Amino acid sequence: MTPQAPALRFLYPGWYAVVMGLAGLSLAWHRAVPLMGEAAGVTSAAIGALAALVFALLLALTAWRGLAHAEAWAEDRRHPVRHTFIAALPIAAMLVATVGVVTLGVSAPVRVLWWVACLAQLYVIVWVLARWWRGNQAGGLQWAGITPALFIPVVGNVIAPLAGVPLGHAEWAAAQFGIGLVFWPVALVLLLVRVGVAGLWPERLRPTVFIIVAPPAVVGLSSLQLGAPTLVGWAMWGVALFCLLWAGTQARLIAAQPFALPHWGMSFPLAAFAALTLRLAEPGGLLAVLGPAALALASLVIAALVLATLRGLRNGTLLVAEQAPPAPPPAG
Repeated sequence: MTPQAPALRFLYPGWYAVVMGLAGLSLAWHRAVPLMGEAAGVTSAAIGALAALVFALLLALTAWRGLAHAEAWAEDRRHPVRHTFIAALPIAAMLVATVGVVTLGVSAPVRVLWWVACLAQLYVIVWVLARWWRGNQAGGLQWAGITPALFIPVVGNVIAPLAGVPLGHAEWAAAQFGIGLVFWPVALVLLLVRVGVAGLWPERLRPTVFIIVAPPAVVGLSSLQLGAPTLVGWAMWGVALFCLLWAGTQARLIAAQPFALPHWGMSFPLAAFAALTLRLAEPGGLLAVLGPAALALASLVIAALVLATLRGLRNGTLLVAEQAPPAPPPAG
């Protein structure tokens, strides 16, 4: 469904999480081919085509929004939380390029898309972290901006090797991977300190807690792509499994919430965990059982998110202004 012009104002950058989830699921199904046969490859290609289609549509609508609602785009860049979701655009492009590599092979268009996405992602992380130098001033590093969404610009760089290595750019991919590897624990510490000092982020962002699963899962996949020992992948799988169980303690509260765009924050992490599990799986081993189970979970959740999104677009409950969090009670 193409949004009408007034609704277009509320096409926030977070919508690219839809592409991230679909592309991640495509890559997870690709990893299932050794265990499940060519049918998994066909499924991967179909989901990847859908991800590319949604990406192209969102890109066109983003350009339209920039022309029709320039002030809305400026508001996104100033917003303490929403500005971090801008990184979802280059990350989505990087993932679409990765899907292109595994589905169609190395080609000039895929190479160009990957380079543009990587450089755009590098620009975005520099831009986001440059705001931290402002301290607690307006637009600086404030507790309101420390949410799981911070992992998107900080850790998105670890995705680069997934397509960079087969494209023949392992050195640059490793360099960009290192950026995410360094700032992943920084973002995690900031997140935990924020919970202890300023409390949890707004309730509507609770589903984004699953984003903590994505960094170790993708670090594991990219490490293996760069030639790291298999035990490194297993170590990252262990961290990702713990983060999944940790985030899963919030599942009941998340399920009780009405569907909104932040629910898509669960999609890519679940797909990335499934992909790493399948990457490490060997016939007859434990992960040969857990891998398909993780893939089934990711597939079911993302299918439910797609249906909920279509229903929300039809009902007009998604492309609307965000509700402000309730004001804290007065002291005393």
